[in-house]
Amino acid sequence: MSETRPFDVIVVGGGATGAGVLRDLARRGLRSLLVERGDYGTGTTGRYHGLLHSGGRYAMRDSQAARECIVENRILRRIAPASIEATGGYFVATPDDPEDYVDGFPAACAAAGIECEEIPVLQALAREPALNPKIRRVFRVPDGSVEPWNLIEANLADARLHGSEAWSYHRVVGFERAGDRITAATIRDESSGTTSRISTRFVVSAAGAWAGGIAALAGVQLSMRPGKGVMLIYNQRMTDTVINRCHLSSDGDIMVPVHTVAILGTTDVRVADPDSNEITREEVAALIGEGEKLFPDLRRMRLLRAYAGVRPLYDPPDDVGVSENRKMSRAHSVIDHGERDGVDNFVSIVGGKLTTYRLMAEDTVNVVAARLGVTERCTTAGAVLPNQVQGKTYWLGHRLAEHEAQGGGDAALICECEFVTRPMLEAYLDEHWPCSIDDVRRGTRLGMGPCQGGFCTFRAAGLVSERGAGAETDAIVDYLRERFMGTRPIASGRQLQELWMVHGMYLGSLGLESLVDRGPASAAVEVPNARR
Repeated sequence: MSETRPFDVIVVGGGATGAGVLRDLARRGLRSLLVERGDYGTGTTGRYHGLLHSGGRYAMRDSQAARECIVENRILRRIAPASIEATGGYFVATPDDPEDYVDGFPAACAAAGIECEEIPVLQALAREPALNPKIRRVFRVPDGSVEPWNLIEANLADARLHGSEAWSYHRVVGFERAGDRITAATIRDESSGTTSRISTRFVVSAAGAWAGGIAALAGVQLSMRPGKGVMLIYNQRMTDTVINRCHLSSDGDIMVPVHTVAILGTTDVRVADPDSNEITREEVAALIGEGEKLFPDLRRMRLLRAYAGVRPLYDPPDDVGVSENRKMSRAHSVIDHGERDGVDNFVSIVGGKLTTYRLMAEDTVNVVAARLGVTERCTTAGAVLPNQVQGKTYWLGHRLAEHEAQGGGDAALICECEFVTRPMLEAYLDEHWPCSIDDVRRGTRLGMGPCQGGFCTFRAAGLVSERGAGAETDAIVDYLRERFMGTRPIASGRQLQELWMVHGMYLGSLGLESLVDRGPASAAVEVPNARR
């Protein structure tokens, strides 16, 4: 086991919250290290519906969460515009939504400080013609959508500029304790299998739904209540505005436009294991059934894939009687394990949502700073993140517009759906190598459009192979394994046809099956049984 020089703080978890914590620590002068067991944003941050909350979804039942959302919404638009699409949002009252909730919604928003304006139904239908024509009332709020991986990268970049480090594909496998303090962490490089011992003055767990496991390594108990949420991706933006039903949050009641697609969400089912992401056809059918109350033609629109994320809901010991996940607060909790468990230099940040990641980080680092005697105050709300242009949010055609502004012509496209060019991909590989095609997907959106990687995976694999001899086969297999996982539960109709076409391309025309050993890898690219 090797030993590296010590860090002031080790942050466990590379989602938005962990990246925000690292940035805040670094800006206060604490040399810190973030470790993430996979690629950044592979947990809950990269598996949600992409909503930049106005707070409207919580205004009627969780005023604290609603107020936090609108405040952080405004801050993110200022410090991270490149990660945000300013779509706006509508809360619409369908014939099935209760009158008392609809009537009380504007006042609840006002009480939380959320801009809420009722607009004529015909005005909303003119902007969003795919909406249910039977909607009764419409309220406009400042929702938006967020590109989570761009946001994480920007936070990590700022942390690095201030002297801190981040290691992806590194897993914490143990802590050393001396009495009431953690003195070091044992960290395993998941690529090489080697381990390192790193001394530290403090540990922050920003592991979200996995926080209980990290706490156990430190010898303390932390109860989480992971809530699995299934989401469906459609091959078109049937809306350019975030659409919410005007009722208490439930399944299938929100549609978020994200780049070239739209995402319908979500379910909320308690699961024992946060790595459990199996999706059933029954869950898919239930989501579509509810989604049709917003978009009547939804069943005739083509589904691309299904995926699931896990909410990091905290289950405090005194929260007796709350049995349903949706009734639990979406506000966050900073757990000081010194006060609660006798481990003086260990805190966990749990709960919350991506929109409030910066506030969650600030509250966490305030605790760390007090324990370490650091007096510098938080500056993350006022300091614009790197590589941002003040007030310039992204929009659906921004990549094409940027290419045209540089003179147009041959774009050397690798991914047509998401306008990923060869120079973009090579720049990503230069900065992040070694990495997988799935990492490339998160960093560039390659394969996230309507073809779901069918026509760009082999092109990207060609560039990956130039970086490592013989890597292209494994890269394709690994990527298709991930893609097909999300296609199995929705494979029918035109999407089943596309799945068979991609199957034929890679196993037939490209002979992929003959290049890999029989076993788990090759089985992963077999098309499963599906509805006819």
